[in-house]
Amino acid sequence: MTAQHTIAVLGLGRMGEAVATRLAAQGRQVLGWTRSGRTSGSFDTTGDPHEAVAKADLVLLALFDGPACRQVLDTVQDSLRADTVVVNLGTIAPAEASELARRLGASYIHAPVLGSVPAVAAGALQLLTAAAPDTLDRARPVLEALGTVRRVGDASTAAALKLIANSSLAGAVLALRDALHQADALGLSRTQALDVLELGHLGGLVARKRSFLGSEPAADTASGTASASGTTTASAVGRADFTIEALAKDMDLLAAASGTPLRCMSGLADTPGGPEADIAVAATAPAVADSVLAPLRAYICGHATGDPGHFRAAFLPSAHIEGVRDGVFVSWPLDEYCALFDGRLAPDEPARSRRIDTVDVHGTVATATMTLRHGPDTFTDVFLLVRVDDRWRIANKAYHRHS
Repeated sequence: MTAQHTIAVLGLGRMGEAVATRLAAQGRQVLGWTRSGRTSGSFDTTGDPHEAVAKADLVLLALFDGPACRQVLDTVQDSLRADTVVVNLGTIAPAEASELARRLGASYIHAPVLGSVPAVAAGALQLLTAAAPDTLDRARPVLEALGTVRRVGDASTAAALKLIANSSLAGAVLALRDALHQADALGLSRTQALDVLELGHLGGLVARKRSFLGSEPAADTASGTASASGTTTASAVGRADFTIEALAKDMDLLAAASGTPLRCMSGLADTPGGPEADIAVAATAPAVADSVLAPLRAYICGHATGDPGHFRAAFLPSAHIEGVRDGVFVSWPLDEYCALFDGRLAPDEPARSRRIDTVDVHGTVATATMTLRHGPDTFTDVFLLVRVDDRWRIANKAYHRHS
């Protein structure tokens, strides 16, 4: 691929615009197209996708998801030259990548990228590339202008590896959130906490996203959301490089492809700043509000004191407590469960412990897990909570007894 050949870039969002800008800055002939009709001062654009691909030796797809890739290719298929190479830089499902590879045959390169806008500008992307050798040789000069080309097998493998990479990113963002919550609870300043975190395992993420993380935490409201004045948003510190919406989309794809639910999905949901905010804003989301924790704490008090009144405060009157007891499934209504407690402490109460393990809030409902160690037995309790009349209550509890 030489500089005088035309490269069509379809999709001029954050990544597409950065890719087209870098290639044009190197003297390559670039023609960009986007469904929004947005233009650029850095490279030529057209409002007609057929014009964009008609003379192109190389077509780069920088689109949001698999359906967008299929729709755009359906539109331009009749205008693609027989010898045109199509390179897909986007993050899509493994099955979608396989479908496009079958559809376009040897002219298709699946090349999802590791790295965001700054990496594009520096030519430091990592391209997880699946292609026929001859096809890759034709596109290699352009791809190497964007970063390092890594051969990874077939299109499905390349797509799956990209999702796994982004899964680790989601985990790092939520680990950073946990660390900042603990720092807040200890009364540490945000600056101090970030300075130290930048020295550790999360250092690279903290360093890259520091501008999104630097403000002091906002106070929680009763509903568990950050106040508008205290939330760090993408608009406050510059344009997002990688959005919460894009990361959440990728985690949905991974969960569907693997058939395994991902806890990080609940952690990314309802992040302050909205879907277009940078992923680092997820790390600044406030901790779970006291109002959500109140019924769980009342439940703990019920066990600690033996007073059934705490359980009545914690649960909805319609709640059931369910599990397997002596090999038989039981489903106690609240009154029957409360009758098990007579207001007296358990003889071994000083040796017992209870711990809230997880709380995930989804609007007006939440889920929580708790571990209770009562003498020789350990219980895992799983709760469904709802917010009714601006008050959180436990709607149901299921438990597992470990003997």
